[in-house]
Amino acid sequence: MTMIDLSATGSAAGDGPGAPGSPNLRGYLARPEGTGPFPSVLMIHEAFGLNDIARRQADRLARAGYLTLAVDLFSDGGMRRCLVSTMRSLASGTGKAFTDLAVAQAWLERSGWTNGKIGVIGFCMGGGFALMIAKDGFDAAAVNYGRLPKDPEEALRGACPVVGNFGKADRTLPGAAAHLDAVLDKLGIEHDVKEFEGAGHAFMNDAELGPRPLRPLFRVMGIKPDPDAAAEAWQRIEDYFARHLAQSP
Repeated sequence: MTMIDLSATGSAAGDGPGAPGSPNLRGYLARPEGTGPFPSVLMIHEAFGLNDIARRQADRLARAGYLTLAVDLFSDGGMRRCLVSTMRSLASGTGKAFTDLAVAQAWLERSGWTNGKIGVIGFCMGGGFALMIAKDGFDAAAVNYGRLPKDPEEALRGACPVVGNFGKADRTLPGAAAHLDAVLDKLGIEHDVKEFEGAGHAFMNDAELGPRPLRPLFRVMGIKPDPDAAAEAWQRIEDYFARHLAQSP
């Protein structure tokens, strides 16, 4: 489990889609035990960045047998300098963040450790990105309380199979699970979307997130861990990935 330099794969040169990427792009690599090849997962962090919670999520996937690369979308300046531009990129569907994700995906493909199958998983902001790139050559996508694209039908046309986990008490995403389920139904894309009764936003985190002074406000907003719902959500993801990623093509 270590931080790696992804910039050598070409993001600074701009050979991703549409825009130059981060010249100092980094990621956290969590590797399963053994020699491989492994099914692989590109992980996209939430709005608070590639923090300890995100690294533990990557480690968990590695223990389940997945070579997991958690890309740091805030590589060039941290959350304070990068959050706004990254969210703008998510809203527009273009920009540096998408180049960085493409570079990280290419790193996995070229690593020599994969079995040829790659999934993508995202949380919160990362869940939104996972939806946006689900049609870009992945074999499965796990979307956890991610915001839907402005035009979800167009954005998800041709997407890979999707497993989604949302909280019914999440005030930031009212109706998102039902909307996503309906769109994927209409498009004929294999999917399994569940909304957890009583769970709020970020319920899969194993610790409270954000600056300590803001945590009471987050609790009022329902943004807090829910261990029971999280355990079921993780099992759903592992079962889904096992079906779509474990076998070599």
